[in-house]
Amino acid sequence: MKNTIISALMVLILVSGANASQKSGCELAQVGAVEVSWTGYKTEKKVGVGGVFDSVTYTPVAKSGENFRSILVGSSVVIDTSSVNSKNEGRDEKLAKFFFGMMSDKNIKAKIVDIKADKRVKNALRTGKVDVEIEMNGVKKVVPMKYSFSDNIFEAKGSIDILDFSAGDALSSINKACFDLHEGKTWSEAGIAFKTKIEAILCNVEPLKE
Repeated sequence: MKNTIISALMVLILVSGANASQKSGCELAQVGAVEVSWTGYKTEKKVGVGGVFDSVTYTPVAKSGENFRSILVGSSVVIDTSSVNSKNEGRDEKLAKFFFGMMSDKNIKAKIVDIKADKRVKNALRTGKVDVEIEMNGVKKVVPMKYSFSDNIFEAKGSIDILDFSAGDALSSINKACFDLHEGKTWSEAGIAFKTKIEAILCNVEPLKE
């Protein structure tokens, strides 16, 4: 009887260990580059002007994982601000010289430090908040951004105040360089966003975890 009980316990231990080592469910993987975009504002009417950065070096924390947190939190980018692209060559030259060129570093660094999903609503977009640490002009700030996930596209949007990054001189410089076009008003607020493609692999169902 004693030997029977011991044998049964050994079987349970072996089965439990085998199950613990197996992966279950889907894996998520980023399958494309990260696009970083921005929106600046000019004139008293707050007219938006947008663009992207063509040179963005992305370092993922992991190539794949079981949820957004495992593949995003800890990932980082280095943005070459000289690659600013608003589809207007003259504007881009001014931004590179009179705005970003006035900062202590031509690169902007950013790192995802946290992510939290909103309560799931049936048939609605998956949404939540992602915290991004941004280092610009020698200043680091954690910026909250709202994200959405639909059709395999993860997109986050937020805003910053240029003055929070001790960039008042850069703001004054671009306002002076574009004084007539901006009608004397360049806003310190700027919209920021990034997006990337995330797919479920090793399964044929949509990822549910965030």
